[in-house]
Amino acid sequence: MHQHAEIEYQKLPENLEYEEIINKVISECFKTEKMDKLKLYISITLTIPDVIKSINKKYRNIDNPTDVLSFPMFEKDEIEAIKKQKSEIEECLGDIIISVPKVIEQAEEYGHSFERELAYMVVHGFYHILGYDHMIDSDKKEMRKKEDEVLNKLHITRGE
Repeated sequence: MHQHAEIEYQKLPENLEYEEIINKVISECFKTEKMDKLKLYISITLTIPDVIKSINKKYRNIDNPTDVLSFPMFEKDEIEAIKKQKSEIEECLGDIIISVPKVIEQAEEYGHSFERELAYMVVHGFYHILGYDHMIDSDKKEMRKKEDEVLNKLHITRGE
């Protein structure tokens, strides 16, 4: 089976539990979007607040740490074309950067498990990579529906 996530660590030790959660979620994202047979992957970096803050400042001019950042390599219509072409070339769809300490903090704050919060960050980042957004209500509803569909298929729900 083709791995759809390339996982890196920046200022954090490697963690097999994190990798299992990420691979499970990314695999389901690709399957749900009917992209699982394509040689596409997403680069995922797990890091700490200082690192994500500097990336946020550099690329978004926001001088604060955040939970997740997504950097797509393609526009939404380009991804649709890639899906139709069924290219044999391995390509990176984009980068997701996740602050693990922020995931831990938010899991406690929202009263659910670390697994649920990390899974949500991954699926949220994935849909940003595919060109979805949540700036206006109609787009937000569409994105949330897709996120919930993936998490529900994996039986990862709020409060868990």
